[in-house]
Amino acid sequence: MVSGRVLSLNVGRAGTLPWRGRRVRSAIDKAPADGPVALGVTGLVGDEQADLRVHGGPDKAVCCYPSEHFPRWARLLERPAMPPGAFGENLTLAGLTEAGVHIGDTYTLGEAVVQVSQPRGPCFKLAARWGKTTLAREMARDMVAGFYLRVLAPGAVTAGDIMALTERVSDISVAEVLRVTYRDRHDPAALQRVVAVPELAEQWRAALATLVERDALPLPDPLAGA
Repeated sequence: MVSGRVLSLNVGRAGTLPWRGRRVRSAIDKAPADGPVALGVTGLVGDEQADLRVHGGPDKAVCCYPSEHFPRWARLLERPAMPPGAFGENLTLAGLTEAGVHIGDTYTLGEAVVQVSQPRGPCFKLAARWGKTTLAREMARDMVAGFYLRVLAPGAVTAGDIMALTERVSDISVAEVLRVTYRDRHDPAALQRVVAVPELAEQWRAALATLVERDALPLPDPLAGA
C-alpha cells in the first residue's frame, strides 16, 4: 500500500500580494502550525482562502504539495531551499507525488479520512509570490502542480502524520489529469477515461466533459486564473 508523510502542516490568513502594479488578495502565504489542527469538511481550522469562487469548498478542502519538487524550484528561483508552505499548500508531503497518487485514492490522515479529488490548478498568485511570471505555466506543463483532498471523516491532523492508502478506485493519476488538461487536449480517449472517474471533482470533470463533446479548446493560461 502506498503511503506518505506530512513534513509540515501549514495554515494562513488572507493578505495581499503585489501583482503587475496592483495588490491582489491571497492566502497563499502559509506557515507551519504548532501541534494538532482540527480538519473539517471545508478545511483546517485557522486556514483561510481569499477568493472562494476558485479556492476552498469540500472538493478543495486540503491543498497538498510534494516536497520532492522543492529542489527543482529552489534551483529555478535561486534560493538555498524552499520553505514549508512555499506554494500555499496545507500539507507539505514526502512520498506522494502526482504520478503516484490517483483520483479517488482514500487515505487515513491522523484522525481523519481523506480522498484525492483533483489536481491543483496553478494560478498567477504563485507567480506573484515568487516573482517569476512563468511559474504557474511550468507547474501545469510539467505536471508538478500538487493536488487537493476532500474530507470523508473529520479529525485532528498534525505534522509527522502518515497518509496511508486504504482504497484505490481508479487508474487515473493526478499527473494524467494534468496532462490532458494542460498539455494534450487532443487525446479524446484519455479525456473520456478521465471524465469517467466519478471521484474527480465535479467542476473539473464538467470542464473536461465539454472537450469530449467538441473539438479541443485553446489551452487556458494558468496566469489568468484567480
